[in-house]
Amino acid sequence: MAGTTHTDVNAAKAAGGNAVTKNYTGPLITVTMLFFMWGFITCLNDILIPKLQQVFTLELWQAMLIQTAFFGAYFFISLLYFLMSITKGDPIRQIGYKNGIIVGLVVAAVGCALFYPAASLHSYGFFLGALFILASGITILQIAANPYVTILGPAEGAASRLNMTQALNSLGTTVAPIIGGYLIFGAVNESSAGADSVKLPYLGLAATLLVIALLIKMAKLPSIQNEDEIKPDAGALRYRHLVLGIVCIFAYVGGEVAIGSTLINFFRLPEIAGLDETEAGHFLAFYWGGAMVGRFFGAVALSNMRNAGMKYLIIAGIAAMVFVLMYAVYSLDEALITLGLIALNFAVLMIGRFIPSRTLGVFATTVVVLLLITSFATGSIAMWAVIAIGLFNSIMFPTIFTLAIKDLGVHTSQGSSLLVMAIVGGAIIPPLQGAIADATGNLQLSFLVPMVCYLYIMYYGFIGSKVKESAV
Repeated sequence: MAGTTHTDVNAAKAAGGNAVTKNYTGPLITVTMLFFMWGFITCLNDILIPKLQQVFTLELWQAMLIQTAFFGAYFFISLLYFLMSITKGDPIRQIGYKNGIIVGLVVAAVGCALFYPAASLHSYGFFLGALFILASGITILQIAANPYVTILGPAEGAASRLNMTQALNSLGTTVAPIIGGYLIFGAVNESSAGADSVKLPYLGLAATLLVIALLIKMAKLPSIQNEDEIKPDAGALRYRHLVLGIVCIFAYVGGEVAIGSTLINFFRLPEIAGLDETEAGHFLAFYWGGAMVGRFFGAVALSNMRNAGMKYLIIAGIAAMVFVLMYAVYSLDEALITLGLIALNFAVLMIGRFIPSRTLGVFATTVVVLLLITSFATGSIAMWAVIAIGLFNSIMFPTIFTLAIKDLGVHTSQGSSLLVMAIVGGAIIPPLQGAIADATGNLQLSFLVPMVCYLYIMYYGFIGSKVKESAV
């Protein structure tokens, strides 16, 4: 999430000005580890889907219930948090940001550890329950860590700090398919080729989360109090652009997760690439890596930097580094294709004129075109079209979020809670796409489901995000 909320500014003031004068580089680096971890864990679901589909002989829509369990937790935990906030006060404010982060890490670790008995009992339902608990911990982390990052420093730099931490989140989603694909698909012997292959990776994640929780506990993180109370009403819902933004977050998360969840199966199709699971995991990393690169581009392009020439220079520097990295790790052909997609991304940024709402609209339009190519083309054209979508997904979540909470005033915190609930789109759209694929027997045509989501994002960017009314 990007953007400074009314609550965040008040929290900085409540700290007696310390957030503006102290150097919080150390605490910020410590908290940034959390963004990497939950990005890594979330993207591992894309590896779990084809794995558990094989192990339990599931239909695709049944395998997509992995995302339903995971993102459903976002809705229920956020709803519980929202209800507690308007009846008993903000829970994070009562226990403190640091303790809230520790609680989230411990709950997530418990969810990871439960993968061991789930695999031992060979129970798909147990896996789904473990995923729900794991995602509940990550939801608590998001509720505590996002606002904490915004107040670890001057208020005017909050968006910049969030962009940096979100880039680390994208790094986690980029390396997860490669590492997860190797651990779960590539580094197993015959005796552990079933569900047992997930035991050690997730036990390792549980241990890592507990170590981070211990480091957070021992770290001297500043205690910043938040004096802004959430009003006991639903005043935020009076804002039309927020209500439409809630639907937009639902559509975006649902569309992005549905595409990512389907890619390994898509890359395995003979008419597309005919890859095995491990190779497909590497190209899945391109999809999520594109989101990271695009996020850096968007952060520069949509920043308040007045020197346009410097913007172009920074973007060119990022593109050059990506090209060199791709050439060094993969091949010249893949490096050149990536550079071409980056050039397309920059051209669309120029069409958006660096205006957030307009850029959101043209990015969504581009994704609609790419999804049409994905649905009806074959071979490398279809494969690289769907990979390119990652580049254009990059700026969508923070841009939608920022547009939706614009001018909410005292209702900003409440609006933020409602937007987090809308992440439940990631629990609903993927199984719907899976059901369409199963019913039609055509995985390619199922990409028309997320295309509907991006058509709505187009509408929100060009029209729905305009603030027409204020609360009464």
